[in-house]
This record gives sequence, structure tokens and C-alpha cells, in this order.
Amino acid sequence: MLAFHDRRSFLASLSSASAAGVIAGLALEKLGLAPGQSFAQDGPPETTTIRFNKGALICNAPQYIADELLRAEGFTDIQHVEISPQGGPLEAMRRGELDFTMAYSPQIVVAIDSGVPVTAVAGVHVGCNAVFAHEGIRGIRDLKGKKVGQGVLAQRSLLAAIAAYVGLDPAKDIEWVSSPLSSAKELFIEGKIDAFVALPPDPQELRARKIGHVILDSALDRPWSQLFCCMLTGNREFVRSHPVATKRALRAILKTADFCASDPAGAAQRLVEGGFTQNYDYARQSLAETLYNKWREYDPQDSIRFYSLRLREAGMIKSIPTKIIADGTDWRFLNELKRELKA
Repeated sequence: MLAFHDRRSFLASLSSASAAGVIAGLALEKLGLAPGQSFAQDGPPETTTIRFNKGALICNAPQYIADELLRAEGFTDIQHVEISPQGGPLEAMRRGELDFTMAYSPQIVVAIDSGVPVTAVAGVHVGCNAVFAHEGIRGIRDLKGKKVGQGVLAQRSLLAAIAAYVGLDPAKDIEWVSSPLSSAKELFIEGKIDAFVALPPDPQELRARKIGHVILDSALDRPWSQLFCCMLTGNREFVRSHPVATKRALRAILKTADFCASDPAGAAQRLVEGGFTQNYDYARQSLAETLYNKWREYDPQDSIRFYSLRLREAGMIKSIPTKIIADGTDWRFLNELKRELKA
């Protein structure tokens, strides 16, 4: 498929890639929309600066390659900020360093429970992760007594929810091995851990090298394939103070998710050109396997409720789901965009 090397062709591809009836396959220029205007004419954003974290997780592609559409929504200062790996992007929000990030749903639940001032505004995609294990481990229940790499809190919160769902006590039944996210795969390859949650492009690489096997694929296995693994989450104060900017930013991210769904090859090329990854083939495969086309169909509140229940069962949070939802979610922007950007 085509790679997109300039602003005009990329904007055109994003517009045609979106399933939104509003744009009907036309480029922004053909609609006569200049930067700073939007399809819904919401008025100008309250701020023209927006900050995302810089990262290399391929599944977060909508966050990385949305700059052109963010400019079309009126943002003139789009920053991709280097953050400390300690605590990840949600802790960076607590420190006031970011305005938005894509993050794991379980990680968001844990953050809300611990008082991090974040607000989830939409589910973006389903199915970016897979649990890899060595021979002799056939399913999640077989992880009892095994060494499992937790990488970062995001990985542990997800796998803890999965383990609790099948009746394991994550705190007692699993031996967690801490390591940086980048080294969990190496520990698995070396046989020092029995299993770990692999994020793109690690699943593609491990399959290509025939190392280990998948015991859970979140894009295929229920109920995980019916839940958002990653959501767009904003700094609570930004969302409260800048509702127009929030809606405009979300619209740009969701249109870019449509682009990733309809043209994974083109999106992969943008990731390579932007320096987010060096391996085009793994990026293309990762994007093709991740479900970016469910944001209109699935209810993100169901995902937050489900993970809140599982993490409470696992002893990782104290709050009940209704409190998590009340304290840390706001779906009004998504609901408006679902009506405006009809499939």
C-alpha cells in the first residue's frame, strides 16, 4: 500500500481512511478546512499547546502520528515529552508534565484509585498484548507457582486482572520478577522467567523467532477481546478547564485510529518516518493485528467497570467500580463524537 511522504497526501489519507460520514473520503483541503477549524465548528480551542509523552509502543500509534490532524484542530504547539520511566505517563500527569496519554485500562484504574488526577475520555483500541509462556504452561491457571515478568505496573495490573478472573490470587500464586519493560523479553528468551505480557513489536518478533507460545491473545480471547486495553486519558485539570481543546484532541486521535485500522501499512510507514520504530514489517503486522475499529462499537465504561472488579478482587485497589468511574472518567466528548463521526 502507499506510503505517505508529505503533509497533503497524509491528510488526504487520514480523511479517506476515517469511516466518518462527515468527511466522506475527502481530504481536508477539499472541504476547505484550514488549520484551526474543525468539522463540528466547536469554536477555537482554549489552548493551542498540547503535550503527549514520547514513547515507542507501536500500539500507541494514534498518539504518535496524529500531529497533522491536531494542527488541523487548532493546536500549534504539539509536544512529545520525554518522561521518567519511573511510574510511567500517568505519574507524569500527577507531576503536571503531560496533558494526554494512551494508557492501559487496568493501569488507569489503579491510578484513579490511588488519587492520580487523570480522566479517561475514550477507548482507542483493543488487543495489543499477548501473554507468552514456555513449554508446559498451557493456560493462565498454569502460571501458579511460576516466575512471571511484571516489567512495569501496567503489565502487572493487566496480568493480575487476568489471573484473578480465572481464580488465581496474583499476590500469592505468582512469583513476580521485576525488570524494566525493555528487559522482560530478554529474561523470557533466556529462560529466567516463565511468562510475561508482550507488547508490540515483541509478539511479532517472538513468533518470528519461534520462542515460546501464546497462552492468551487479547485480540482473540474473550472477554479481553471485548474490552479496551488502551484508552486516551487526560490530565484532569486540562479536561475540566479546556473542554473544546479536549474534544478537538480526541477527534484527532480517533480519526488517526481509523487510519491505523484501514491502512496499517501507511500508518507503519509514518511510524518509521517519525523515528518511533525501525522495523516496518513488525510495525505493519502489529497495527494490522490491533483492533482500532472498535471505539464506536464498544462502551469504554464497561472496560473500566470490568477491570475495577478484577483488580479489587486481586487486592490491587480499594475503590468500588462506581467510584472509579465517577472519579476518573468523562465520556461526554466521546458520545458527541460518536454522533458526529458516524460510521
